[in-house]
Amino acid sequence: MSSYLPAIGAAILPNLGGFVGSLFLRDQIVKKDGTQAWYETLKRPSWRPPNWVFGPVWTTLYSTMGYASYLVWKDGGGFKGDAKLPLMLFGAQLALNWAWTPIFFGAHNLKWSLIDIVALHATVSMCGVLFYKINPTAGYMFIPYVAWLSLATCLNYVIWRDNPEGGPKIRELKD
Repeated sequence: MSSYLPAIGAAILPNLGGFVGSLFLRDQIVKKDGTQAWYETLKRPSWRPPNWVFGPVWTTLYSTMGYASYLVWKDGGGFKGDAKLPLMLFGAQLALNWAWTPIFFGAHNLKWSLIDIVALHATVSMCGVLFYKINPTAGYMFIPYVAWLSLATCLNYVIWRDNPEGGPKIRELKD
């Protein structure tokens, strides 16, 4: 069992940041008193996924990317071998990923969330390529992540474009 612990830990670690990020969502979609929250007041495209899809998708993607990082760590000699740069890039993309939720939902900053997700998309794509060079399976595991980020980036762009002032102000929501 202990031989599985590094793989299990690697799969769980990215989810921790996702869990912390979800704390920013608490009152941003539906408030406890049933009133409309900031996100629900934004102009959003009709093709966006339903809100309930995001949790299971991100949990799956976080677990998959974490396990992929374990494969690269194991096959690439850890931080002292060929895996050093890909794992550093993995850490950078994870930081960008974790930063997006507080920027978008916490700060309500559509412009900076768009900048973050574009940088994230580029970093994830590069990370997938570098992972592939060490462990092809790990590289392939990034394909669903890149696909979902493509959708998320388009969604963020459209929301930014269609809400030039960042959506209703907090004061307006309380009125």
